[in-house]
This record gives sequence, structure tokens and C-alpha cells, in this order.
Amino acid sequence: MPSLRHLAESDRFADVLRTVLALAGITAWCTLVGPASAIVPALLGAIACALAETDDAWRGRLRGLVVTLLCFAAAAAGVRALIGQPILFAVALPLGTFLLVMLGAASGRYATIATATLILSVYTMIAADAAPAGTGYEGTLAILVGAAWYGLLSLLWSALAPQRAVRHSLARLFESLAALIEAKAALFEPVHGLDRAALDIDFSKRNLRTVEALTGARTALIDRIGRRQPRGRSAARLAMFFVAQDIHERISSSHYPYDELADALYHSDLMFRFGRLLRLQAVACRERADAIRRIAPLSAIALPRAALDDLREAIAYRRRSDPPEEAIDDALSALMANMERLQAGIEDEGSLPQDMDTSLQGNEPSSLRDAIARVRLRLNRRSMHFRHAVRLATGMLAGYLLMLALHPSHGYWILLTTLFVCQPSYGSTRRRLIQRVVGTTAGLVVGWAMLRLLPGGDWRLPVLVATGAGFFAFRLRRYALATAVITLFVLLCFDRVGAGYDAIGPRLLDTLLGAVVAAVAIRFVLPDWRVRRLEDVVADALLAYGRYLQRIAAQYRSGKTDDLPYRIARRDAHAAQAAVAGNVNELLAEPGHPRARGERALRLLTALQAGLAHLSTLGAHRQALAPDDATAVGELATRIAHGLDALAEHVRVGSPAPPLGTPTLLVGTSVRVAEAPEAVRLVERQCLLLVRVHDHIAALPPV
Repeated sequence: MPSLRHLAESDRFADVLRTVLALAGITAWCTLVGPASAIVPALLGAIACALAETDDAWRGRLRGLVVTLLCFAAAAAGVRALIGQPILFAVALPLGTFLLVMLGAASGRYATIATATLILSVYTMIAADAAPAGTGYEGTLAILVGAAWYGLLSLLWSALAPQRAVRHSLARLFESLAALIEAKAALFEPVHGLDRAALDIDFSKRNLRTVEALTGARTALIDRIGRRQPRGRSAARLAMFFVAQDIHERISSSHYPYDELADALYHSDLMFRFGRLLRLQAVACRERADAIRRIAPLSAIALPRAALDDLREAIAYRRRSDPPEEAIDDALSALMANMERLQAGIEDEGSLPQDMDTSLQGNEPSSLRDAIARVRLRLNRRSMHFRHAVRLATGMLAGYLLMLALHPSHGYWILLTTLFVCQPSYGSTRRRLIQRVVGTTAGLVVGWAMLRLLPGGDWRLPVLVATGAGFFAFRLRRYALATAVITLFVLLCFDRVGAGYDAIGPRLLDTLLGAVVAAVAIRFVLPDWRVRRLEDVVADALLAYGRYLQRIAAQYRSGKTDDLPYRIARRDAHAAQAAVAGNVNELLAEPGHPRARGERALRLLTALQAGLAHLSTLGAHRQALAPDDATAVGELATRIAHGLDALAEHVRVGSPAPPLGTPTLLVGTSVRVAEAPEAVRLVERQCLLLVRVHDHIAALPPV
């Protein structure tokens, strides 16, 4: 039974179960009551509505369902009206594609609905191809009824289990934090000649996934809480989110350059102990994710308290037996304090202080005017949304013209393949192309064997439902398998109207043609590498770092407060670094990029990761300092922030940037160093490391 419980607690279980209920209901109704000809369009409508679904509360899901059905109705009616007029259809298809993709620039919710509407438009064409009833308004109505039926089930599910999506988003967040802790542990390997740049890049990639998980959890919480004062479970889960943010900041911190720390502690076991403790904390973080998913108490988490005590004793022994090294000793003290607070955060069940600022900043447009303004902002050649909209519209038009030239009555699979394969970036399009072709081929082979070797009859109906549900079980993690099962699903739909076996050959050819169209579009229609500049996202990251530093410095005057402006500045800095990581990943996947440019991109990424680590260290150790020290910290932070802003402009235009130079120290002479508070010494050293990062980026030659 534990395996069944694990299955029921998985984040995909609800989606699959809803799909099973929706498809089974449609299949049973059309088989027992009729009309039987409506089964194909109704099933396709339910699949399209499921693709438009978002993890909203029932009120947001109701609004989304209304918008979805309106978009579906307009798209289905438009396809029905124009499908018999090739010239008008050739004009409307790319225009509608462009408008829907640009609609997605307003927010993630609109992007999901717009993509699903495009898919439904092609499904409407397939339904018209599959059955005579699909060519009339009966088929269009069946598509909308199928979509409305799934939407009703989704709405009911959301009302009955309003917190499930929040729990799963928080569980995914803590799982991503565990993976990030493991990547941090790898940096503590006490080995000479370790490729730390590669470890930094791996950490940066995992941090990208953590930032995405933070965004998903924040969106789910905003949708459930809104502007209300959180209470009960909502308050507890909001507190868990704030704990996760604090853990993320602590994991991201770097108190001393790891290669220098490894050299200084090479004959000690401290680095090994730090790494072991982090790995044990990663295990505890995963246990916390599992407890959140199962609504279990966090008290059962096995925290590595013995390992923490052993590390504390080892640090104390080193100080007694080795000659004092102030910089190393201070770094070890700060690291130890960070480890203790990190462990406390992992076991913290979450509670909101009475005076805490619990507001969250949402990503959804506040009004129709705001949504239109967001779309207009991206109506330019440098915008990713605009380029993808033009590229996909061109690909859909090319696919339609190719369909007319080859087999005008049965080639809509070309458009469906182009739509699924053509992604916003070259690397993701290449991966999707391979997965789509492999999955479609496998699905057609299995379908051929089933239709050829097994007898016909209604026993295939449960297989039809299972394959539709299987698509949603696998589509996010195993897309090739998802493509195989949805191919089998559509093949069985064709078989219901007597065209299953005859569709195998044309479907394979159409898939290959659609993949070729998508590949040509991504390669030659506004290709990313001709208009996207790494320098722009690097400059944006440097500007975000400057704002984050100034917010941190202000709290060394007033004391640690996780208010909304601070959390926004921290989030923007991490999101900007994640954008650089994503940009570098895409750059390395592009064809024919110069080797020197790839090396420079990786150096920029590791330098920015180091800069964010030092900022996170300053943020993790925020505390109120004496007025004179706080004033000096503010002045030093302001100078470095202005230096980062100036460096951003130099990077953006590709001009040489001067080094920032050694700033005025907070402590001053070496005599006063030992007398200064440890917190002041930590701030000074981290600022000096930030200056080192600034000068390293400034010294990188443009390519």
C-alpha cells in the first residue's frame, strides 16, 4: 500500500485522475447515449482544456475557464468558417497565431490559454478530418462541450481541494532547495585541482530551477491568499515559503573563496565536515518536502545534529591548536553560524510574527490596461515573445501551404507537429523535434500492431481513455513517451470513425514534414543568436545586484527585516542571475557560436554567481551595527552599487570598463582590525570580494 499512497501524493496524480474522469465520461456518454460521431471532437476539446489549466484557486480557475471557453469558441468558429476557403484561411492562420502568442506576453496564465487555443484550433481541423460531423457545427459544439466538461471537473476539484496545489508547489520548492544544497556541498571538496568553475556552473543551473520553484510557490500562495490576512493553514504555508526564501539566501552565500579556503584547510578535515553536514541537510530538506506533500508533522525529520556538534568541536579544536588566522577564523565562524541557522530553517514549521510584512508581489496584470501595456512593451524585434510569435506564425503558414501542395484534405498533422515542435529557443526546439519524431514513430508502431493483430470492438475504449491520461502523466518529464501515447490516442480516435489503419502512413510523413518546417523556422526566421545579446542580460543582472546591495546596506542600520522591498530586491537579483544562466545555456546550444564567445559567457556566468554569493552572505548576516559603522557600510555599499551600475552600461555597449579599485575600508588600519566587531569585518571582506568580481568582469575582453 505505500506505493499506492506515494502515487496518490504525487503532483501529477490529480491531473491524471481528472483527465481519466473527463475522458471516461465523454466516452461513456457518446457510446451509450450518443451521438457516437461526437466522441472524437469532444475528447479533443477535453484534452485542449486540460492543456489550458493552471494551478489557480477555484475563483481564478472559474475566470480562466470563462476566458478559455470564449477563446476556444472564437477559434473553433473561425476554423469552421474558413477551413473551406484556402486563401482566407492562409491569411487568418498566421495572423491568429501571432495574436495569440503575443497575448501570452501579458502573463503566464494568458500564455497557457493562448497555447491551448492554438492547439484546439488544430484539433478542430483534425476533428473535421476525422468524421463528417466534425466538419459541421455539431463537431464544433462537441469540442466546446468536451472542453466545458473538463473545465467543470477541474473547477469542482479545485473547490474540494483548495490547498493541494500550494502543498505540491512548496514540496517542489524544498526538493529544489535540497538539490541546491547538494551542489553547494560539492564546492567543499578538499581536493587540489578541482574544476570549481564546472561546479559553479552546475550550482547556477540548479539555482535556476530553484528560482522557478520559488516563483511557482509564490504564484500559488498569491492566488489562494490574495490581499487577505493569512490565517490557519494558509498562514503556516506562507511562513514555510518565507523560510524557504531564507534557506535559499543562506545556501547561495559564500563566506570565502572556496579554492583559497580549501588550500588553507587542506590538512584539516573541516572542509569534509562542512560538505558532509550539507549533504545530510539536503536529505533532511527532502524529508521536509515529503512531509509537506503528505501533510505530516515536521518533527519526524532526521536532522544531522550530531554532525553539527562535531563540526562545532572541530572548529574550536583548530583555534586552540593552530596559529590564529583572522580571515580564515572569521570565515569559519560565519560559516558555522550560517549552518546553524540553515538547519534551524529546515526544521522550522513556520510561524508569522505579528509585525511581519506578509505581502507578496504578483505577476498577473492588475487591469486590462496593464495587460495591453505589457503586450505593447514586447512589440519589438528584440523581444523573445515577438520573435517567437513571428517565427511560429511563419511556420504555421508554411506548414499549411505545404499541406495544400501535398494532400490538402488530410495534412493537419503537419500543423500540429509544427505547433508542438517550434519552441521559443533553438535548443528547446531541437530537443522537442527529436522527442516528437521518436515518440510519434513509436506510437504509430504500437498503434499499427494493435489495429493489425488485435480484434476491434469497444474494448479499445478503456485504452483510448488510458492513453489520453498517460499524455498528462508524462508530458512534463518524459515528452517522447507522452508523444507516443497521445499519438496512439489520436490513432484510436481515427479508428472510431473507420480511418485508423489508413492514417498511420500519412501521420508519420506529416510528423516528419512538420518537424522540418519547425526546424527551418527556428533556424532562419528571426534566429535568436542574431538579435539576442548576452551583454544585455548581464547588464540587467549587474543593475539588480546594485539595488540588492543597497537594500542590504540599509538593514545594517535598521536591523534585519524581511519586508517586501527587500524581498523584491533579493528576488530580482536571483531572477536576473537565473536569466543569465538560461541565456548561456541557449547560447552554448546554438549552431556555430564562436568558441571564445562561449568561454566568455561561462566566465561571466561564474563571476556573476560569485557576486550573488557575496551579496547573499551580506544578506544572510544582516544585523544592526553601531551608527558610525552603519554609516560607513552605507557609503561603501553606495560606491560599489554605483560601480556596478557603471559597469552594466559598459557591458551593454561593449566598451572597456575601468577597475573599481580598492575602496575605503571600514576598519582602516591593521591595528584596528582585531578590535573591530566581527560583523564589520565580515561586511568589509565581502565588499572587497564584490570589488574583485567587478574588476574581473571589467577585465573580460568583449567578443
